[in-house]
Amino acid sequence: MTRQVRPIVGLMLASAMFCAGGVAVVAAPAPQAHAVSMSEYQAKVSNHAKLKSQLAGVSSDLADTILQLADLNDNQIPAAVEAAESAQQAAEQAQSLAEATTQRLQAAQQDKANLEEQIKQTGSDYDDAKAAVAQLARESFHGSSTSDVLDFVTDSTTADDFVNKMQSQAAVTRSESNAATDAANELNTSMNRKDRLGAIEQKITQLKEQADQQAASAQQAASEASTKQTALQKLRDEGTVKREKLESQKSQLTTQSAKEAADIVAMKSQIDSWNNQYNNSNNAAVNPNNNQQQSRPNNNTNYNPAPAPAPAPAPTPNNNNSGGAGGMNYAVPGNCPAGSGYCYGHNTGNTVGGAAYPSRQCTLWAYLRRSQLSLPVGSYMGNGADWANTARGLGYLVNNTPHVGAAMVFARGQSVGGHWTADWQYGHVAVVERVNADGSVLISEGGTGFATFPAWETISNAGAYQYVHY
Repeated sequence: MTRQVRPIVGLMLASAMFCAGGVAVVAAPAPQAHAVSMSEYQAKVSNHAKLKSQLAGVSSDLADTILQLADLNDNQIPAAVEAAESAQQAAEQAQSLAEATTQRLQAAQQDKANLEEQIKQTGSDYDDAKAAVAQLARESFHGSSTSDVLDFVTDSTTADDFVNKMQSQAAVTRSESNAATDAANELNTSMNRKDRLGAIEQKITQLKEQADQQAASAQQAASEASTKQTALQKLRDEGTVKREKLESQKSQLTTQSAKEAADIVAMKSQIDSWNNQYNNSNNAAVNPNNNQQQSRPNNNTNYNPAPAPAPAPAPTPNNNNSGGAGGMNYAVPGNCPAGSGYCYGHNTGNTVGGAAYPSRQCTLWAYLRRSQLSLPVGSYMGNGADWANTARGLGYLVNNTPHVGAAMVFARGQSVGGHWTADWQYGHVAVVERVNADGSVLISEGGTGFATFPAWETISNAGAYQYVHY
């Protein structure tokens, strides 16, 4: 059954996204074009209506800016991301096919050169098959195949019969040095060098035509991928402009509901901006142990994660986003320099920076974001579900109260808001970006099940999870 990919950036593929010590064991499925389901359409309509109601009384210009930015966040940019990724995959596949055909062409050309050299040395009428049979016979009489050869001799009625049987045996046992081309396989059955040369030349002609066609297709696919990427970047640039405009006009908002709506829309846009920065970084590296969960330190790793995106402005504490955690009163960002081994009166567990966390995984993002906010975070916190227990062991405050900057821990197999389930083996971890007035939390998160790194979503039942604070 084809899995539909939700058009909202942060929404997780149902039961498909999971995070180990940063590792998603199953890669996310390739993006596929699909019609929006009725439930998705109704959800979009409902969200739009809710946002409009929150903006009641706001000037039409500012309200339009917020609504347009929300549409970019929730609809246009996610759709463009999906289209760009699909086009990029198509371009890579076309290029790979073209390269494979070119290699086959080069192999056939080498076959031709080798055969032409053989013809120069021993002539075009030299019978390579009989020479191979003779060599096989000589080797067989001095090895474990002697009995087989003797069977051929005693069972053969004529010399030609013997040669034919030996040729059949040679065809089965002979190892070809260049099995990469169809030409090599076809030519094994020909004993006439002239015929073989003609067949190779014919194959070369066919491969040249095929290679030219595939190269043109690859170029076209690459052009289409570039066009899609350009369209995506244009939307993101538009989002940046609207976000900056919104930030400059926030003082005009007088109601709490309008302020919260504007903050949420702006934060979603900021998270997508971080994703864009991450993807554009030339320093992004891939962990060589990308298919292993994090369980213990690996002193052999040379992996260095991409630098954290530029920090967002620290949110101003208020009743909506400074939700207390066990009475603590720290602001975001915190007071721990990046890479700190000891902070807030305890060992942070930060020994190798983010080097232990695989690329694009939830644990890597949690590490990067906490470091960005100058909050303590360790190098070996384990798989997503392990962060709470690991943190307790190191002396962090862990409870069930969300706070901006806290690492939000999803237990193994935990149902999340009814629309996805944390992986049964690894769980998940995210970072709280905002505690909303209704008690829900806006989070940023990583993981290969998401279209972007980081992604975002709003979780309603916030009290059901554990939070790692300081």
